[in-house]
Amino acid sequence: MTGRIKKLIFLIAATTFFFVQPIFAQSLKELERDCNSQIAFSCALLAEKYQKGEGVRQNKFKMLELYQKGCDGGSLIACLNLGVKYEQGDGARQDKFKAVELFQKACDGGEIVGCTNLGLMYTRGDGVRQDKLKASELYQQACDAGDNAGCSYLGFNYSNGEGVRQDKFKAAELYTKICEGGIILGCGNLGNLYVKGEGVRQDKFKAVQLFEKGCNGGEPQACSNLGVMYINGDGVRKDKIKALNLFGKACDLKSEAGCENYAKLKN
Repeated sequence: MTGRIKKLIFLIAATTFFFVQPIFAQSLKELERDCNSQIAFSCALLAEKYQKGEGVRQNKFKMLELYQKGCDGGSLIACLNLGVKYEQGDGARQDKFKAVELFQKACDGGEIVGCTNLGLMYTRGDGVRQDKLKASELYQQACDAGDNAGCSYLGFNYSNGEGVRQDKFKAAELYTKICEGGIILGCGNLGNLYVKGEGVRQDKFKAVQLFEKGCNGGEPQACSNLGVMYINGDGVRKDKIKALNLFGKACDLKSEAGCENYAKLKN
């Protein structure tokens, strides 16, 4: 084995979220009729059909047109999803300023995922001047309203002192909440705190359990971090074969650290 294994990585996913509509027993013709009758939510549902190619030929330009119509008609979900499309450049020319405008509209109207997405734009300085304090305020707003992704980003900011005073205890509280709520990313981040004894009593056995939960849920950095635990014998018996398999899984899941660790251990 050559080279040093990368240490634990603090997990944070920075991607805007798309709202998936609940399933309604409406035919394509009924959705078209209702959308033409200015029922904005039906336009948003119809847009999703064109996005996925369900019952119609996939057409992202039509999708964009329908989300715009739905948003103009008052559907906050349509505004949110349209914002994601502009942010990603999916079906439209990428326009971060337009995305910010749409996320703001959704957030102001009470669509909490819009607040989380807007917070991400402020975190990165996409379409707005970077402002991590503003981002933290938006994450707090979303978290208070029940959005676990907002809680996750807020936890990251508390852990690292970005936009808020560093508070590992608050970070641990938030990560515990979202991990128990089924957000796998929170489990991995909580595991990191248990490894270091930050905001919680150090417990490497607990950290291993949390990394296992994250890895089993498809979180690549949790797999990589679990591999580090097996290399070092922290909370588990040392097992290089197990570590190699975990690094390989992390690499397959697009973790740069996992790929690097796999190559170092393999050689």
